[in-house]
Amino acid sequence: MSDDPPEVLVVDDESRLADLFAAWLGSEWSVDTAYDGETALDKMADSVEVVLLDRRMPGLSGDEVLERIREQGYDCRVIMVTAVDPDFDIIEMGFDDYLVKPVSKDDLLDIADRMVTRSEYAEVTQRYYALSSKKALLESEKSERELADSEEYQELCERAEELESEVDETTAELSDHDDFVGAFQDLPDE
Repeated sequence: MSDDPPEVLVVDDESRLADLFAAWLGSEWSVDTAYDGETALDKMADSVEVVLLDRRMPGLSGDEVLERIREQGYDCRVIMVTAVDPDFDIIEMGFDDYLVKPVSKDDLLDIADRMVTRSEYAEVTQRYYALSSKKALLESEKSERELADSEEYQELCERAEELESEVDETTAELSDHDDFVGAFQDLPDE
């Protein structure tokens, strides 16, 4: 995992509010702002991990921006931060969380942190399962002696144990945030 701070894109047509959110997040995250939907899409990149997105904007709405982010295949967490109260239309929307304005600094920082933790969990878990699968395959095909004599196999086992520890630590963090179930929703179907 990178030591660079996670990238966050704040999208809100109320520029003062977008700038305030950016200032709140700026100490821990690399933050960019967009004051309309078109600019938000222009600023989207694979490196963006979290998007804070207002729903009601002139021109391209937040709903449309969200749809295009998902259509274009960006693997980021999207948090709707909006004055629009949720209704049944949210069921089919591809966001990860929803905050109704006004939003406190603590709530915004907490949710952004949870989204980054969920992303890290999904990434670590996928790597862990890939290594575990390789380990199980080798164990089913090779003798115990062959496995014991293989330096590559021993390194694979060590790396799997390290990743298992990372998964356990992150699971504990997610449990602390009551966000454990959401992390499993992020895992791809195999």
